[in-house]
Amino acid sequence: MIQFGSPLPDDQTNQWRYQLDDFVAENQQSLAALAWGLLQEWDNNQNTLGIDLQPQPHFVCCSRQAIEELNQKVKRQIQEILGVLDGYNPQEEVVIIAIGKGQIKLINFKPDPTPPVCFENTANSLDELIQKLEELMVKQLN
Repeated sequence: MIQFGSPLPDDQTNQWRYQLDDFVAENQQSLAALAWGLLQEWDNNQNTLGIDLQPQPHFVCCSRQAIEELNQKVKRQIQEILGVLDGYNPQEEVVIIAIGKGQIKLINFKPDPTPPVCFENTANSLDELIQKLEELMVKQLN
């Protein structure tokens, strides 16, 4: 059951999901710039930006192969994530896979402006953007 407008849950098992939603809402343009910049650097549309929460929040590269293998291990319970990855347009949308302890969360949003424009408008290098966003995530999620 989803209760809209309810406070954060008391259990730590799921609280990270709500905290991550707040982090994404507050940092959409920076995340869009990062996702677009990394996509250009990776030069491989089979990779997806990920957030690993262990031991502390940090960005990772999630390969398509790794996601497919995980899907097989969990008896195709994350098949929808593969469908989103197949259908999204990285020039207009951002997809991030967040990995918690024994859990996974799909983040998908359409920023304004588009990811390429967000990347063009950022004054930071990719390394600076990663460092800045990881510091903010650590503060918000811990």
